[in-house]
Amino acid sequence: MNPPTLRHGQSSDVALLLEGTYPFVRGGVSTWAHKLIESLPETTFSLVFLGGRRIDHGNAAYDLPRNVVHFERHYLFESRKGARGARFFSDARAFQDLDLLLEHLRASEPSSLLDARLVKRIALSLARPGGLSLDEFLHGDEAWEWITDNYRRDGADMSFTDYFWNMRATHIALFALAEIAAHLPPSRLYHSLCTGYAGFLGALLAHQRSRPLILTEHGIYTKERMIDLASAEAFPGDTARKRGVGARQLWMRFFQGLGKMAYSSAHCIVSLYEGNRRRQLDDGADPARTRVIPNGVDVERFAALRERRKGEIPRVLAFIGRVVPIKDVKTFIRAMKAVVAERPDAEGWIVGPTDEDGGYASECMQLVSSLGLARKVAFLGFHPPEEILRSVGVAVLTSMSEALPLVLLEAFASGVPAVATDVGACRELIEGRTPADRSFGAAGAIVPIADPEATARASLALLRDPERWSAARESGIRRVEAYYTEPHVIEAYRRLYGEAASWQA
Repeated sequence: MNPPTLRHGQSSDVALLLEGTYPFVRGGVSTWAHKLIESLPETTFSLVFLGGRRIDHGNAAYDLPRNVVHFERHYLFESRKGARGARFFSDARAFQDLDLLLEHLRASEPSSLLDARLVKRIALSLARPGGLSLDEFLHGDEAWEWITDNYRRDGADMSFTDYFWNMRATHIALFALAEIAAHLPPSRLYHSLCTGYAGFLGALLAHQRSRPLILTEHGIYTKERMIDLASAEAFPGDTARKRGVGARQLWMRFFQGLGKMAYSSAHCIVSLYEGNRRRQLDDGADPARTRVIPNGVDVERFAALRERRKGEIPRVLAFIGRVVPIKDVKTFIRAMKAVVAERPDAEGWIVGPTDEDGGYASECMQLVSSLGLARKVAFLGFHPPEEILRSVGVAVLTSMSEALPLVLLEAFASGVPAVATDVGACRELIEGRTPADRSFGAAGAIVPIADPEATARASLALLRDPERWSAARESGIRRVEAYYTEPHVIEAYRRLYGEAASWQA
């Protein structure tokens, strides 16, 4: 793909705030974002990409549609040597407001609503004259006192040195986001695809510019970051690599705080299915602002694949997705060991980019070799799903966390049954959500997380029984055609963008 065209300075109808996804990373969220932009040619978009470091992201994976009128990218954890922001006097209230925020996060129930007035005061003071500057945060006496006071309350599980550098690491990116907000060309509304840093940027823009913010969560950001932190795979930023309990708790609370600030600032909070909407409520979202808009696929695009199949079931099990820890590709590999033991003619395809977490991808490749599967399990890299699904017998999803995965909908539309872990909306996709939906029957099987034996058994049960496989195939086709079509999604967002014009910021 060609790199994104750098377009600067144009105002837009919608500014999409993207963290670690489109247009540099393949995956369900990126596919969704690209299709949304393409399908609304009457709407102009600005794109703001937020990443950790430039080295973590290669070339763009997508060509930007013509209605993208502005694009910029920022790396929040790159060193800014020699750069010092303006040093102006910080009103003591700036630190008082941060204390109020931290105290709320310490003492409140997770589902309690965050005071939007407090978030607005923080948004209007951050990196602005009379408010809190980056230079003051890094070098000021009040910042030192603020960190030391908080250490006395929160730092029992870590040394002061670790606490100090982790507090810096968690908060320093917020000043970079404030700088981005100050210079972004105007938009009619802002649309963040997660909470986290992108959601905080959306909160800044909503309050500073008095424009509406839409928040769409494909997965629940705080939940996924907690999984990442619990596995101690990595923290963002060199100074945050202390992997003790205290550091993890500090980062978890930080991400929870960002989530609550995004929820309190958003005019509309969208989830992909009811289970995630309930999780948003548990994390402090206002029920009156939430709604559900499920994913959908272009059924016609995949329907043609159904006619290209031969009579027999393809002996190919495919994992389609990014090769990263949260997708638990290792469980798929271990399941293939058991599958091949019974069906030596079976193959496993791992179809997805391996460059997002090179260390984990290497571990997966080593596992394939150590299990003697080098001739049976192949890493194919990214391919468009229609190139793969026409040759697949069973789609296998082994994720530790999902929302409503597009890959299952694409498999169903292609006539491919699925085996998936019991995460997100996978159970209702495979077994049905309502009585009418369940009447279609199961489109495959649900298995526990991190259970290669159960994954293998469920996959073999489909491969060895043509009648069961055919029934699952038909169930998936009927379900996706009835409930998960792409035009429904596009029209829902066209209406949502239209509604935003009447919202009061």
